[in-house]
Amino acid sequence: MKSAGQFAGRERGRFLERARRHSKLPPASPACRPPSPSSLTRSFSFCTGIENSAPVITGSDGKPLRIDQMAASGHDKRWREDFHLVHALGIRCLRYGPQYYATHVGPGQYDWAFADETFAELRRLGIVPIADLCHFGVPDWIGNFQNPDFPRYFAEYAEAFARRYPWIWLYTPINEMLVTAEFSALRGYWNEQLCSDTAFVTALTHVVEANVRASEAIRRVCNPWFVQSETTRYHHPYSPEAVEAADYLNEHRFLTLDLNYSREPSGRILEYLFENGMSLAQFNYFMKRDIWPSCIMGTDYYESSESIVFPDGTTRASNALGYYGLTRQYHDRYRLPIMLTETNQVEDLNAAFWLERQWANVLRLRQEGYPIIGFTWYSLTDQVDWDIDLREQRGHVNANGLYDMDRRIRSAGVEYRRIMRDWNGTLAGSAADLAADRPGA
Repeated sequence: MKSAGQFAGRERGRFLERARRHSKLPPASPACRPPSPSSLTRSFSFCTGIENSAPVITGSDGKPLRIDQMAASGHDKRWREDFHLVHALGIRCLRYGPQYYATHVGPGQYDWAFADETFAELRRLGIVPIADLCHFGVPDWIGNFQNPDFPRYFAEYAEAFARRYPWIWLYTPINEMLVTAEFSALRGYWNEQLCSDTAFVTALTHVVEANVRASEAIRRVCNPWFVQSETTRYHHPYSPEAVEAADYLNEHRFLTLDLNYSREPSGRILEYLFENGMSLAQFNYFMKRDIWPSCIMGTDYYESSESIVFPDGTTRASNALGYYGLTRQYHDRYRLPIMLTETNQVEDLNAAFWLERQWANVLRLRQEGYPIIGFTWYSLTDQVDWDIDLREQRGHVNANGLYDMDRRIRSAGVEYRRIMRDWNGTLAGSAADLAADRPGA
């Protein structure tokens, strides 16, 4: 069976050699014709994002309640101001997408009004979007991630989006597939709010299939790059008694990316999938896909990304490897270009210092020849209720943005501006440079 490593292991050296030989970016058309792999791997972009999570939970009245982070931050009304903050800070790449639940209003039916306005403004400002199409929630009419029709409907939406905005060349079809499936069907927080391995494998199967089908649908329209933002994890055993549990969790963390990149999981993970409802036909479907040559491995790293595992199964955060060590593990497995697609820290825990540490990790990877092409502080403004994983609507502001809710710059924003100012002239061209180099862009 083919694997992402078989492709990228051969290609990485060629990418870097071409990057050394070429000094100018290749021309491209104003439609979706992104840079070549060699141009991409020598580029570097500083990025942020607009938080657009929108899962459904059970409200205090016992009824379904949509948690809309765009509304919670005020972005739905202050989007022009927010885009100008992005531009003024010197950022030219933005993880951004319209709320899926409000845009895909029925089978074959779409409300593009908000997306038309916002993406037109991003294009006018010269900010390259990484189109974020599904962020933790689906439209009410689809229901939840247990719906076997979700992959088909989502692929139709992705193709319609790509045809409407043909100049967009960077996509995240489904954000953090593993978290989406876990929080919806294993931990019972969101959407279907189930807590079983069978429900989890069902959600996982549908989410990854939807991501793959959407990627294939977009590729029917153009030749994009997919920035597959996914949580990265590592579990350290506290004692010999915890080694087996930690080893299992360290295999489990690759579930979604293995299926997405057509890489066969370990034997016991395969056994787990089959025992909990994945059919051989479904597994073979994933192994026969070929979207990985168009993929950038988006890696999300937080203080909780690493943990100590105790014999009783409990865990405690522990940043022993750091982003540098953890990302090397993921790159060794998949051999794809890399982007740090999410990190942040709250102001009271010295967010600026956390930023400096993560930037030092990214820079070291870049200097050692790893094909890392971007850094993202997520998100532009503070977030709401992520300290409880959006399980309730409390309205508690998490002070982890580049700007606060009044759009005043935070210490992380000041430090990010300094890093961009100091390093933009030293690192290679950004995604915006690549886009600007295209005739008619």
